Amino acid sequence: MGASLLRLHFHDCFVQGCDGSILLDATPTIDSEKTALPNNNSARGFEVIDMIKAEVDKACGGKPVVSCADILAVAARDSVVALGGPSWEVQLGRRDSTSASRTTANNDIPSPFMDLPALKSSFQKQGLNERDLVALSGGHTIGFSQCQFTADNIDAEFARERRASCFAGSGDANLGSLDGSPARFDGSYFKNLVEKKGLLHSDQALFAGGSTDSVVKGYGSNNGRSFWFDFASSMVKMGNIKPLTGNLGQIRVNCRKVNA
Repeated sequence: MGASLLRLHFHDCFVQGCDGSILLDATPTIDSEKTALPNNNSARGFEVIDMIKAEVDKACGGKPVVSCADILAVAARDSVVALGGPSWEVQLGRRDSTSASRTTANNDIPSPFMDLPALKSSFQKQGLNERDLVALSGGHTIGFSQCQFTADNIDAEFARERRASCFAGSGDANLGSLDGSPARFDGSYFKNLVEKKGLLHSDQALFAGGSTDSVVKGYGSNNGRSFWFDFASSMVKMGNIKPLTGNLGQIRVNCRKVNA
């Protein structure tokens, strides 16, 4: 579940900022992001966030003191640590949104089919630079992706092997690991890209003769030390995208619903 919780935080921050909007269920007034193309039948871990919220509120005397947005940020960090990755200090104090935007989710969450210019533009829109793009993409060192998103810009023999193993079952909905160690946070993702063995088109686009090649090579060497440092730094930066603070938003009682 670690990769899924990391992804929830990422997809939350790229839509309206890090405000917990991805957690809201659809209502007549909430255009839920859960049904947006990047999330539908893909984003998961909502029940885990619900359980964490219940335990945190219990520890706080039964009162909603900690926002769902902050819980997403801490859960993402703790997931990375649990899978052997770096730690960082999560800045707290975000408040929860009272709205969601399926349209913005469709437009602003990066697609697995993007090339490098589109990826850079998507991240720049959020105030993130080229190095942030490569570092945060390294989150794909853990987890899985649906087989339908297998890249077309990778080593031909590797592509044949992946498609043969990936589609040996229920087809598009099958899951393929994003690198060879999907439950361990390491630098193998970048080593795979150098060998043209990325799973997604958007992954391999980071090492395809463009401006990010040198960063990918650097992250794949050094036992991943520079990647760990930059990933932690970029996660703090991403976690600061347009947070609601002060009197803006609310602290939800139920992460799935706006307070009455």
